[in-house]
Amino acid sequence: MLAIFAASAADWPQWRGMHRDGKSPETGLLTAWPENGPPLQWKTSGLGEGYSAFSVAGDRLYTQGQRGSQQLVMAFDTATGRKVWETPSGGGYRERRGNGPRGTPTLDGDWLYALASDGTLACLDRAAGKKLWEINIVKQFGGEVIHWGISESPLVDGDRLIVTPGGPGASVVALDKKTGKLLWKSQSDSAGYSSPIAFDAAGKRQIAVLTGEGALGLNAANGELLWRNKKVANGTANIATPIAFDGRVFFSTDYGTGCLLLDVRSGGARELYFNREMKNHYSSSVLHQGYLYGFSSSILTAMKFEDGSVAWRDRSVGKGSVTYADGHLYVLSEAGRVALVEATPAGYREKSRFSIPSGEFPTWTPPVIAHGRLYLREQDRLYAFDIRAKR
Repeated sequence: MLAIFAASAADWPQWRGMHRDGKSPETGLLTAWPENGPPLQWKTSGLGEGYSAFSVAGDRLYTQGQRGSQQLVMAFDTATGRKVWETPSGGGYRERRGNGPRGTPTLDGDWLYALASDGTLACLDRAAGKKLWEINIVKQFGGEVIHWGISESPLVDGDRLIVTPGGPGASVVALDKKTGKLLWKSQSDSAGYSSPIAFDAAGKRQIAVLTGEGALGLNAANGELLWRNKKVANGTANIATPIAFDGRVFFSTDYGTGCLLLDVRSGGARELYFNREMKNHYSSSVLHQGYLYGFSSSILTAMKFEDGSVAWRDRSVGKGSVTYADGHLYVLSEAGRVALVEATPAGYREKSRFSIPSGEFPTWTPPVIAHGRLYLREQDRLYAFDIRAKR
C-alpha cells in the first residue's frame, strides 16, 4: 500500500502550480540576477521532444517527452538532474510546430496523472513510475486528436479526475481518480487546448473549462451545465487556462478575439466585460494584487482585472510566457530570453535578463519555480537555476 504524500508550500505539483494560477508562494528570492543570469545549479538532457512543463514535489521533478515513436513520462532528481525513471505512455505524435507531448503531469498524493498528446491518460505510482491504470480518452469517449495534439493537463478535484475528450455527450468527463472509471460526462463541445480549473461560487463547486467552442461552467458533483459563453472562443485555438477569483472567471484567446470576465457569484454568468486588450495566445496570464500580467499576442501587458483597463504594455523579451514569484514576473520568450520584471501596475520595470540556447522549435514551456529553483525547458534540455537570495 502506498503512503500518502503531503505537498509542501514550496512544491509545484501540477500545471501552473499549487493553485493552477501560475504563481509560486516562495519568498526570499533574488531581486536581481548577475549579468549571465542566476547561478546554474545543473543542466541535463534526455527529456526528448515536447512542450510539457514540470510538476515538482520534494526531491523529484516530473515531465513528459517523446523519443521516436514513443511518448514517455519521466522523473528527475531535483538535486542533481539525474533521471530516476521513465515509463512509456502514448504513441508518437508529430506536428510541424513541434512533436511530442504538450500536457504537464499532475501530482496527487503518491499518484501521478499524465495525458499524452494522442489522448493516452495514465495513472502512475510516482515513486517508481509503475502504471496503475491507463485509458485513451479520445478513443473511449468518441473525441478526436485535435490539430495541434491533446494539450491539457489533467485536473484532480477531490476524488474526481477531470479531462476534456471532446466527444459527443462527453466534451468534459470526470473519472474516478483511483480506477479511471467514469463518474459523469457532460456537453458535446470539441476539445480545446486549455486546462480546466476548479473553484467555489454560488454555493457550488464549479469546473471552468475553455473548450474548442466556448467557456463552460459545470457542477463538479455531477457535470450539470451551470453557464456557457461562446464569445471568447475563436475558430483556431483556445489555449489559455481560465483564472478564477472571488466568484469571477477570466478567459482569454488570441487570433483577434480578446478576453472575457464573467461574474458567477449569483448563479449563471453575468458578463462584466469583453475586450481586445488581453489576447492570450499559447500562454496564460497571472493575477497579482488586482492586475493581470500576460502576453496580449506578443506584447507583455498589465491589465486591471475588475474593469479590463490597461496599465501598461511593453515588448519585453518578445512573445512568451509569464510566471509569478516574490513580487516579480519571470518572463521567458519563445527565443529563450529570460527577464525578471517587477510585478507592478506602475510601469514596466525590468531588473535583469539572460538567455538560454534556443533550438529549432519555439521555447513554449513556461518557467516553473519550486524550492528556490527556476526550471526552464528547451525541448530535450532542462536547466535548474538557484534563485534564492543569499542568507
